[in-house]
Amino acid sequence: MTALPDQSRLVETAAKLVEAAKRAGADAADAVAFRRIGLSVDIRNGAVEETGRSEGDELALRVFVGNRHASVSTNGLSPADELAIRAVAMAKVAPEDRFAGLAPADRLAKSFPELDLLDPSAPSAEDLIDRATRAEQAALAVPGIAKSGGTSAGWSLSGAVLVTSHGFTGAYMGSRHSVSATAIAGEGTGMERDYDSASKIHASDLPDPAEIGRRAAERAVRRLNPTQMPTGSATVVYDPRVAVSLLGHLAGAVNGSAIARKTSFLQKALGEAIFARGIRITDDPLRVRGLASRPFDGEGVAAEAFDLVTDGVLQRWFLDSGTARELGLETNGRAVGGGSNPHPSATNLTLLPGDKTPAELIADIGDGLYVTELIGHGANGVTGDYSRGAGGYRIRNGQLAEAVSEITIAGNMRDMFRRLIVANDLEYRYAFNSPTVAIEGMMIAGR
Repeated sequence: MTALPDQSRLVETAAKLVEAAKRAGADAADAVAFRRIGLSVDIRNGAVEETGRSEGDELALRVFVGNRHASVSTNGLSPADELAIRAVAMAKVAPEDRFAGLAPADRLAKSFPELDLLDPSAPSAEDLIDRATRAEQAALAVPGIAKSGGTSAGWSLSGAVLVTSHGFTGAYMGSRHSVSATAIAGEGTGMERDYDSASKIHASDLPDPAEIGRRAAERAVRRLNPTQMPTGSATVVYDPRVAVSLLGHLAGAVNGSAIARKTSFLQKALGEAIFARGIRITDDPLRVRGLASRPFDGEGVAAEAFDLVTDGVLQRWFLDSGTARELGLETNGRAVGGGSNPHPSATNLTLLPGDKTPAELIADIGDGLYVTELIGHGANGVTGDYSRGAGGYRIRNGQLAEAVSEITIAGNMRDMFRRLIVANDLEYRYAFNSPTVAIEGMMIAGR
């Protein structure tokens, strides 16, 4: 067990900041108080490489003077009055922003659902060392593994509070347990590495660390002796752990900030079919034990789940209050960064599964590419152009065949989304989750 962050103290601290801001001349204000405790260990070759513990407070205050606003943050050592006076002085000389302001009062959360985000039991450093050691030993036991690339285990506990000058006070706590492993197979210039990891709210939901180490090692061994694919057009299948990157590109393109700046390739796509019929993508901040779950957003707006895409049709943008006002819409509770500079963001974003198994999907393809690794950041959010380095396996006659590397896959995300086909192997492992997906007609640059 560990002492839980004192939420009442955090509430009092945030409330004092808001009151000080009003005394200093602010028309409105909100404040966030955040406390975090963390513990981590790194293991390599059976020895502890590093053990780290962190603990601290963070405070952020946002003030409004008319249509002007400013934000300040501190580690908690600055007196409330001093911080508020500084923030108000900054706001008075800031440029006017007619869209800035607190969230509408009628949208604020009135009750907070129980999301089971807190595991009150805390592991010791010895517990984390045991988890990381078990992962490494399992990896090294796999035939073909040359050495460990390192394993790690971590735990964190955090408490956050939001207080606003128009009557909102909210608080919640969350925990996180994680294990990761990297394994190296082969020898000399023919070495290959791969990894596996898991992160959960509750320790009881973590996979066996040995399973994580074993999966990392088996993936590394399977990547030995890679070849290149010939250049041409083919169907590309994304393993779930890289398929989530496509959700990330989508989330960026439908972020209200990008829409307001007119920097999204989906700028005019609201209400359009951007995926094939049957595709459904949800965003759910209320998922019990979800890695990105929360009872309210960074502005105090009540959390709600919604479909981002229904039957292939784009339903909405991710919005906070400021971007919603700019776009003539209403916030949908996706603000992060309250007390400083809130901006919209996705929460637990999920591409719902289809009907076919991955094996059936691959069998239907016949010949193509199965991607397990992506390299670089070649996704242009303005034009939708997509070009990334990749590695994985050749698909021959509907089966996974030899490993391939040093290739590039390319297309345009508008076309890629429309041609996306979904398998049925969805697992909730991350904040963004996707089953295996296939995309026809992508360009592959190889030998």
